[in-house]
Amino acid sequence: MEGGFDRPYEPATCFAPTIALGRHAGPGEAESLWRDYERVLDVVPSLGLDGVRLTIEWARVEPRRGVVDPDALARYAQVIRYARSLGLDVTVALCDAAWPSWLGLEAWLLPWVVPHVVTHATRVVTELGDDVTGVVAFTDPIGLVTRGFLLESAPPWRRDATADAASAHRQIDQIVERLRSDPEVGPRMVGVTHTIALDLAPEVIAQQRASVANCDEVYLRSLVKGAGPTSAPAGLLAKHGDVWSVVASPDLLRVLS
Repeated sequence: MEGGFDRPYEPATCFAPTIALGRHAGPGEAESLWRDYERVLDVVPSLGLDGVRLTIEWARVEPRRGVVDPDALARYAQVIRYARSLGLDVTVALCDAAWPSWLGLEAWLLPWVVPHVVTHATRVVTELGDDVTGVVAFTDPIGLVTRGFLLESAPPWRRDATADAASAHRQIDQIVERLRSDPEVGPRMVGVTHTIALDLAPEVIAQQRASVANCDEVYLRSLVKGAGPTSAPAGLLAKHGDVWSVVASPDLLRVLS
């Protein structure tokens, strides 16, 4: 949704090699949410939502190993402060479906990656401050491994690599446990979460909402339909000219209210 990745002179993610080979399209400018976050957030309270989850794109914050972009962190901090000024909680996600290209395609099998994840997490929580109300290490750890090692639909583009999938799961679990014990990150870690995809029929979404129990946070994916290989297929809002407005159907809004 943010746009501005995987093209010349832009931060490169793990999808950069296959985008360069033309195997799929990159995000391009996407919806340029990087510039329009405040306009989108202005609409959120009217939807009846009490918070947002913001992915802090690691490739943007640390585009090269050990090189941190302070302007990127400052922009995320600005967006978070604005959301809080609207009365919204803000959970930040440290890793969604993409990671910096310098970590390599096999990142979740490489032990040297673990301290880099911890450093990134500590940096994000420290720099973005007390306005962050929650932290999610991996938005979909099971899907991350399944797509990459079993279904060949995401980096590292493997199929049926069950042994490596198990190793990747173990390393991700180790990372999460390390973060839970971290004095800066741990206190803000969110426990059990559930994500509802908005491309489902309203009656299915209603069933999912009714069946969710014992979750610390329930997310709708996503406010905005994205572009590129990691994008959400549906959103609640869309941009027409310079104006953001609700595009969800009345039936969907009724289910979500």
